[in-house]
Amino acid sequence: MDTTSSRADLSWDELPAAITTYLPAHEKHDTTTALGSFAVDAVVTDEGQTYHGHDQIRGWLTKSAGEYTFTTAFAGASRDGGTGWDVIQHLEGTFPGGSVDLHYRFTLDGDRITRLVIEP
Repeated sequence: MDTTSSRADLSWDELPAAITTYLPAHEKHDTTTALGSFAVDAVVTDEGQTYHGHDQIRGWLTKSAGEYTFTTAFAGASRDGGTGWDVIQHLEGTFPGGSVDLHYRFTLDGDRITRLVIEP
């Protein structure tokens, strides 16, 4: 069994700055700060849609900021041994179901996010 996807034993303080900058900025709807965490050619996949590069990611950040009201709480994190990080966020809000734990699967290159996949 692959335990890296089921264990979430890293603390918030052990995460890279790109992640700890992006997540609070996204929750606060601070698009400029959130976008600054991404590489220019980054790719984001959320709710089955894929966004390429800063222009599309900015549009996604803006759309997601206005779609629902929600709060998040850090629920844990793990690392895949390479450039990948899996951060689990507990969300509660006005979206269907009202509560969900989401995996934010980050790939980093240096101090920038190059890929983000958000999924249950």
